[in-house]
Amino acid sequence: MTMKLDSWLLEILACPNCGGALEQDDKAGELVCTGTCKYAYPVRDDIPVLLVDEARTPAS
Repeated sequence: MTMKLDSWLLEILACPNCGGALEQDDKAGELVCTGTCKYAYPVRDDIPVLLVDEARTPAS
């Protein structure tokens, strides 16, 4: 599953939980925080869902 997110968008997006940078994980279809929380946010129909309630935590 390859996501179609523009590189400029990834540069300006930040984790809503800790403010860390987000890294694209095509295999999982997620944006993963590289900051302190390591939350993973789903991408649905090439739209990032940056809601903490929707995020997968590192333990899950």
